[in-house]
Amino acid sequence: MSTKIDMTPMVDLAFLLLTFFMLTTTFAKPNVLQLQMPAKVKDDLEKTKIKESEAMTVILAPDDKVFYYFGLNSPNDPSVAVPKIEVTDFSANGIRKVLLIRKQQVPKLTILIKTYEDGDQHAKYKDLVDILDEMNITDQKRYALVEMGKEDLDLIKKQKLL
Repeated sequence: MSTKIDMTPMVDLAFLLLTFFMLTTTFAKPNVLQLQMPAKVKDDLEKTKIKESEAMTVILAPDDKVFYYFGLNSPNDPSVAVPKIEVTDFSANGIRKVLLIRKQQVPKLTILIKTYEDGDQHAKYKDLVDILDEMNITDQKRYALVEMGKEDLDLIKKQKLL
């Protein structure tokens, strides 16, 4: 004589548990960064001019380096001194400290964020997200993502930072 075990109730229970856990589980929600982009400028005359004394340029470089200088780099204007580029990182004593100190010194600070690109060397997407997070943490209201020009690349090479 053999024993026969009916497995139907156990299969039903397994599917009920599976259904229960699938319906009650919350999936990880993606983190979204709120970013409002301005309208596209049609004419060069419409571009916003900023004062040299109220500008700070941040250049995102390879290897999680951050270059920054105060003012604007305008090589065509001989009356403007060539800025000295400083190097820092994304630590709490790095760019965050610089931003907080500069914000206290210049209340209407405008930060120009540029990404380094030269051949196969370029900044990472993570660095751009990190600097945008720093803008939110330090409560910077005026910043812009700007294309890096040849004059900035020449300035970095001249000061032998990379």
